[in-house]
Order: sequence, then C-alpha cells, then structure tokens
Amino acid sequence: MSPQDSLHTLQHIRRDYIRAKVWLYTLQALAVVLVGVAILYKWKLEVPLLVAAAVSLMAGGVLYLIWAWRSVQQTDLQQVARHLNRTYPQLEDSAGLLLRPTSELNLLARLQQQRVANQLQTAIPEKQSVFHLQKKPTYMALGIAVLVAAGIAALPSASVADASTAAPMQLDFPDTPAAVADTAVAIQEIEITVTPPAYTGRKAYQAEQPNLRVEQSATVSWRIATNRPARSLELVLNEGKPIPLQSQNGRYTLSQAFTEPALYHIAVNGQKSAYYTLEIIPDEAPTIQITKPEQYTEILFGDPQRVTIRAELSDDYGLRDANMIATVAKGSGEAVKFREEKISLGFSGQHRNFSVNKTIDLQKLGMSYGDELYFYVQAWDNHRGYTRSETYFVQIEDTTIVESMDDLTMGVNPVPEYFRSQRQIIIDTEKLIKEQKSLSRTVFEERGNNLGVDQKLLRLRYGKFLGEEFESGIGPGGGIPEGEEGHEEEEHFAGDGHDHPEFEDQTSVEALLDPYLHKHDQEEAATFFEPAVKAKLKGALAQMWEAELRLRTHRPKEALPYEYKALRMLKEVQQSTRAYAAKTGFDPPPLKEPEKRLTGDLSKIKAPTERRTIEAETKLPHTRQALQWLERQKQGSRYSQQDVALLERAGQELAQEALAKPGRYLRAMQDLRTLIADINANRALCSNCLITVERAWYELLPPAKPSPQKQGTTRSRLARGYLQELER
Repeated sequence: MSPQDSLHTLQHIRRDYIRAKVWLYTLQALAVVLVGVAILYKWKLEVPLLVAAAVSLMAGGVLYLIWAWRSVQQTDLQQVARHLNRTYPQLEDSAGLLLRPTSELNLLARLQQQRVANQLQTAIPEKQSVFHLQKKPTYMALGIAVLVAAGIAALPSASVADASTAAPMQLDFPDTPAAVADTAVAIQEIEITVTPPAYTGRKAYQAEQPNLRVEQSATVSWRIATNRPARSLELVLNEGKPIPLQSQNGRYTLSQAFTEPALYHIAVNGQKSAYYTLEIIPDEAPTIQITKPEQYTEILFGDPQRVTIRAELSDDYGLRDANMIATVAKGSGEAVKFREEKISLGFSGQHRNFSVNKTIDLQKLGMSYGDELYFYVQAWDNHRGYTRSETYFVQIEDTTIVESMDDLTMGVNPVPEYFRSQRQIIIDTEKLIKEQKSLSRTVFEERGNNLGVDQKLLRLRYGKFLGEEFESGIGPGGGIPEGEEGHEEEEHFAGDGHDHPEFEDQTSVEALLDPYLHKHDQEEAATFFEPAVKAKLKGALAQMWEAELRLRTHRPKEALPYEYKALRMLKEVQQSTRAYAAKTGFDPPPLKEPEKRLTGDLSKIKAPTERRTIEAETKLPHTRQALQWLERQKQGSRYSQQDVALLERAGQELAQEALAKPGRYLRAMQDLRTLIADINANRALCSNCLITVERAWYELLPPAKPSPQKQGTTRSRLARGYLQELER
C-alpha cells in the first residue's frame, strides 16, 4: 500500500469514529428530550412549573447535542494516528509518518513510512471498527427514559392544578328522611375560604373538604348556595348557640376567626348535617439553639479576650427580630457595678431560619481581669411569640484571686501577694512585642533589658522565702541555670573576709564529712514551707531565670511562655500555703438526763391536726346518666321521647371534652345523632351506634379510685394443716 492510500485509510477511520460518536450523543440527547416531551404532552400548559421543567429538558438535550457535535468535529488525523499507535504495536509507534509528505523525509524515514503503510493494511481487518466505544450505558439510559416517559403517559388524565374539574364539596345530611329529601331545601354549592392571619405571610385558599385544619386566628368564610330560599341556615359550633348565616344575593355567607378547635355542623331548616372538625395549627414560639460557647466559660490569663457565639434561630412562620442582651459586671464585694448593653446579631428582614456567628471583643466592652459577662439571646416572631435562651456566663480569670473550695470559711494568708508584679511583667512583655515594629532597635533592646531587671528583682524577692538571700543559691539545682554561665557571677578572692571553699584544703576532715552532716544553719532549711510547696516555688524561680535570660538577650516572644508558667506556679504556691480557721457554731446546752431520760412524758407534745371540708364534684353527670340509660337499652328496656334531652346534654359534654381531639370522637358524635333521630322517628335503635357511643363515653370518664377490698385466699390441704400445727 502506498503512503497516499494509507492517508485515505486514516481519513476513513476518522469519519467512522465521528459517525459512531455522534450517534451515541444523539441517543443520549433523545433520552432527555423524550422525558420532556412526555411531560409536555401529559399536562400541556396547565402547570407552569412542569411546563418550565419540560422546556428545560428539551432545550438541554438540544444544547448537549450541539456541544457534542462540535467537540467530535475537533478530532484530527494526528489523534487517529496516536490511537493506532496505542492499539496496534506492529505499527512501531510510527503511524504519524503517514501524515507527512514523502519529499520531506530522509531515506530512513521513507523506508519506515513504506513499512508502516504495509503494516497498516495487514493490521486492520476490513469491516472492523478501530475505536471500541462504550455503547451499553447509552442504550440503558435510553431504555430508562422510555420507561419514564411511558409511566408519565400512563398517569391519570386529571389535571393537577385545575380545581374546577374536581368533585364539588358536599355536605352529608344523615338525619334527613329519603321521602323528604326531594322536597326539602338542599345545598347545591358550598365554598369554604380560609384566610390565614397576617403573621403567616400566606394568601387565602379554598378548602377541599369540610373537615378543616387552619392556622391560629385564621378567618374561615362559608359561602352556601341552595336550590330554593331557606327559612333558616345556621352554623352550630360545639353544640352551642346556632350562628345564622347572612343572605346576600341569593347566597348565604358567614365569616369568623378561630383560635380554638371546634366541632361544627350546618343546620338547614332544622335538618342537621354530619359533624365536621375544625382543628387549629398553633403558632409555635421561636426556637434558639446555642452551640457555642459553653454555659460557663472562663478565659484564662494569656488567652485572647474574645468569645464566639454560634446559635441557630428558627420559627415556623418567620422571625421578626433577634438580638442579644449582655450585662457586664465589674468589681467585687459591695462595689460591684453592672452595665447592660443590647448587641445586634446582624438580623434584618424576615427569615424562618437564621444562623448567628458573632465574635465579641471583651476589651471593647470595657472588661478587664476578674470581670464577668452575662448574656442571653432573644427572638420574636411575626405574631406574639417570644423566646429567650438560657443565661451564659463568661469570666476573665483574675490572677490576683486564688479560688478555693473553702471560701465560706475565714482564712489567713501568710504569703504576701506579689503575683500582680509577675502579671505586670507579662503585660509589659506583650506590649513590647506588640510595639516592636514601631520601635528602634536601641529602644527595643533597652526596654527588654529593663524588663529583665524587673524579673530579676522579683526573682530575688521570692528567693527570700527559700532562704536564698544572695544569688548563690538561686536557680534550678541551687546554681545558675543552663545558658546563664557568667551572667550573675561575681569575682571573689581569698581575702574578701568570708569563706571560699575553693581556696581551702579539700583534704581536710570537715570537707570530707560535709556531705554527711545535718546542719541547721543552712539557708534552704531556714524556711517555713513544706517540701512540696518549696519544690513548686523553686520551679517558679527556675521559670523566672529562663524568662530573665530571654528578656536580657532581646527575645521577649520566647520569654512569654516562661512568664506564664511562672505565674501559674506562683498561684499554686499561694493556694498551697493558705491556712483556714474553723467556723464557730451553736453549742446547745446539755440535757438533764436523770430528769428526762426514759420517762415517756409526752404531755407537751401534740400531734398537728388539720380538718378540711371537700365537696366531691361529680364530673360529667349527664354522661353517667346516659351510660345508665344505655345499660337499660341493652337489657331490653323501652325508650321515651324524654330520653332525647338526656342524650342531647350528654352530647354537649362529649363535644366539650372532644375539643382537644375533634377527629377522635367524630364518629361517636355522628352515631349519637343517629340514636336521637331513631328515637324521634320511633324506630329501633342502631346497635352499632350504641356500642360506639358507649365506648366514647367510657373513655371520657376519669378512672375510678381504688377502694380497699378483702383479698380471698385459697389454700391447699397441706397449707391448712401447716397453719393448724402452728396454732397449737
């Protein structure tokens, strides 16, 4: 095969690849468009949301096909050659030579080009695709799209949004006789409109059934049309006084706001409809969940004096406002001063959910060491709902006060409070670090050296408590710490007037016995501290050594951790050295045992008596009488017309008790109405209605109080014989 024929072969492979790839992209776009067409065919233009979804699917499929066509067209012969090199090793990675003119190649390249052309003819069989495309996922997607489209087409043809085609609302009149139904006034149309209150932010809507579930304080409007003018058309709530509907333009209307649940029915010319429920959706108060900080937070000395507040606020209809009330307490004892501030949380507009993420700088609130912050979050909804969170406490640690579990007792502290000086060194060090960039090198080094001198003076002051009057015994291990060689060392000679062991004869008897002798005049032993307290104080002095070294070598950042640790250890020393005096209490006089002991004289002891007159209140008296009437009816007794009044009064009690759960006793109320209709019509009572009403009335009655009863025991012959033997 000539190189020119091989070039035609590469072009043919490219065309086959583009054709196969475009076919797969077309099937994928068709799957998306098919679902959109099915939605548009099923619901047409009746539902705007579904129409928008269908148009989006169809447009997305078309745009996807256009993009795929453009991307496939960018495939060139170089890509085809690289693919052949990866697929067929016999081409020796030289398929790219077929794309170059023969005249531009040298002799070796021409020979390789001719060799690759021959290999290409034998390597690629006829009628075999060079590119292996994944067709299975595309066919599966197309099949799923076909099934989805078929499912959409098989849905019921009723429109989702067209309420006019739905069955009109009807009221049931079970008490109306069939013979009178044709001539009586009938309700042809009834519309119930619910207007939610303003705090919900919802629009008025039409109820789909007479059983209503409305928002608290919502206004319900009934609009009824009859086949002929009615003599009376009334709404009865909870078996109370009937409310007449007003006649306007041949229709009867009534509007009323509801805050409590109710049972209602419509009475047309004395004919009562079935009972229907009116449930109330209460307006919930806002909810506040604070996740950070903890309810009590203490900011330790050296930590950033900031507190981050994270909370989630939510309401069922929307929040109107939210803020935080913070109270700052300064001072101690009787000199405590309080200042209250209202801090904004960044709330604006109306939100159902609002996230709070606010950081409060305590220094901007004027707080200092030992001050306390009390804060709580409060929120209001669009109605009358108000919620306040728990109070959270934030305290900045005061290093001059040591906490104790025995703070209720009187204490004596024998240690002077020099802790404020160490804290002042820390404050000055932090200030020096903060102002380092604005200071010259000379001023910076001078201030750092002065802080080192202050640290030294404080260290020497604490060294007196260990008997270290001079520098010789101060520092870890009683000597100069590592890195301090020569720092505080003074030059001494043999004639200075005091002892120098280095100039004495080390072979003397005193020098040999010195490590083994117990001396009472050592400076370390001349203290009143316990060994554990002494160890803590020596550790604090060691930390002061490290801080002084770094301050004098102009490294205040490195000295700050040692200063913090020294302050912490000094506080532990102060806590350990507190002494407490026991509290004084009441010491009662001794009893005269010979006169009172074992006499049993109770003449001056009187048992407390209390007498009350409680009138027993009988709950649900008419219900109890109605249950007795039901028992007589089950035993075959005859009813009378006077029983209707008893059932009506018992029905009113049932309606009053059923307001909390109107749907639970709806069937019982309707069956009671059937029993009353049977008595009025002088026919046999409905047996199923008797069972339903009896069960409902028994549920209403409170449980009976248990009364003492004699327990009967049945013993075996063996047990009786055993008792007889015991009695002998």
